[in-house]
Amino acid sequence: MVSRRKLLLALITLVSSGAPMGSKKATAINNSGVTPGLCGTWVKEAHGGSFTSPNHPDQYPPDRECSYIIEAPPRQCIDLYFYEKYSIEPSWECKFDHIEVRDGPFSFSPIIGRYCGQESPLYIRSSGQYLWIKFVTDSELEATGFSARYNFTQDPDFKDFNIPLSLSPCEFEMSGPEGIVESALVMKEVGIMQTEAVDCRWFIRAPPGSKIYLRFLEYEMQNSNECKRNFVAVYDGSSSVEHLKNKFCSTVASDIMLLTAVGIVRMWADEGSRSGHFRILFTTFREPPCDGDAYFCQSNMCINHTLVCNGIQNCVYPWDENGCTEKRKATILETLDSTNVTIIGMTCGVVLLLLTASIVIQVKQPRKKCVMSHDNFDPGLLHQALELPCYEPCTSRLGAGALPEDFLWLQHASSRCVHGHHCGSSGRSSHIDLSMHDTSSDLEEMQAPPPPLAPPLLHHTSPRSQGRVVVIHSYLQDDATETCELHSELEDEPSCSI
Repeated sequence: MVSRRKLLLALITLVSSGAPMGSKKATAINNSGVTPGLCGTWVKEAHGGSFTSPNHPDQYPPDRECSYIIEAPPRQCIDLYFYEKYSIEPSWECKFDHIEVRDGPFSFSPIIGRYCGQESPLYIRSSGQYLWIKFVTDSELEATGFSARYNFTQDPDFKDFNIPLSLSPCEFEMSGPEGIVESALVMKEVGIMQTEAVDCRWFIRAPPGSKIYLRFLEYEMQNSNECKRNFVAVYDGSSSVEHLKNKFCSTVASDIMLLTAVGIVRMWADEGSRSGHFRILFTTFREPPCDGDAYFCQSNMCINHTLVCNGIQNCVYPWDENGCTEKRKATILETLDSTNVTIIGMTCGVVLLLLTASIVIQVKQPRKKCVMSHDNFDPGLLHQALELPCYEPCTSRLGAGALPEDFLWLQHASSRCVHGHHCGSSGRSSHIDLSMHDTSSDLEEMQAPPPPLAPPLLHHTSPRSQGRVVVIHSYLQDDATETCELHSELEDEPSCSI
């Protein structure tokens, strides 16, 4: 029994396209002579293209889901047109057969609209360089489907920039069990200046049957959340937009597990976004069971054994670095080899032997004693070493009347300096050895009591006047003589003359 929904769609199809009611057989070749694919015909051109539903203009097959992802060049957007010859099974809110269009390259991009029935959406424009289109059919009621065309046009956000861009070639080939994909290679190897826009691709090729794990080590976009100006995209299998795995242009980037042996990393940055940078670690792996000496990561990954304990996390979780001896800077003792130890040991032995020989020689060598005989002893040396400077008032050259009476006791006929070098001598030397006789007489004179003093003279002086005796010790170089002089002064102010 034919359902009501089927009868209704068959009637609409019969009226609109003249196809026989209930026909579900798709023709292999359409009238244009182009062999259609599973999801219709898709023609791609430099400035646009066109695509159709499967078997168009005949009825599309049941239980089909087709996705069309359109990518425009940088700084351009997409204008999408549906031809009027358009027929898709109608339903409430297009829950059954329908076309879904999203503004972006992914199934989670912002939705523009969902369409079905007999009315074509006619014209749709993307906000950026991507459109995501999906066509879905169920198991009942087919129709003729649709035909659409798209063109690339200048993005209004970049109307002041040159379109199209002239970009320098920028591609890299990488392979091996692991490696680093980094934006710094653009400057190092390609030599593109920081003031130029770039659209670079890194092709990572794993051994056949292997897969690729990508882990972001560093990531920063200069203009975050402005995907038109800068982004990092990852493709799985080829660089076609249909194989776009993920695209990052915000503040964070997540790790990615690719399902094929070819991975592509793409970086787009315009002239004002070149300060952004990224570093990605790629690791090739196989699924369990692991072969040979491959290391099992506990996350369905078998990696090369050389990646274990290499200081870099290659597994999804750090199983490959757990239990490893901490890598630290080797100490001096750890860097010594047998040759160095032998040289150091021989040097220490020679030094120790020389030190021991020096000590033995010092112990056994007799000590020299210096003894002075009694005959060679000179008492004058002892006397000269022990003598201390001592002064006595010298004989005054002045008359007695010139001295104040208070100082008459200083005048002695025998008074002189004890040491000859203080009062002068006939020789050049200022030292004279005194005989024992002279020393004895000097001691007796010093011990004799001084003569009685004459009464002081009475004379008037001003209250500020003051008497003073000045002993002058002068050394005359011309005749090598020394003299002692005694002066008497009466001054209003204290003074000293030497």
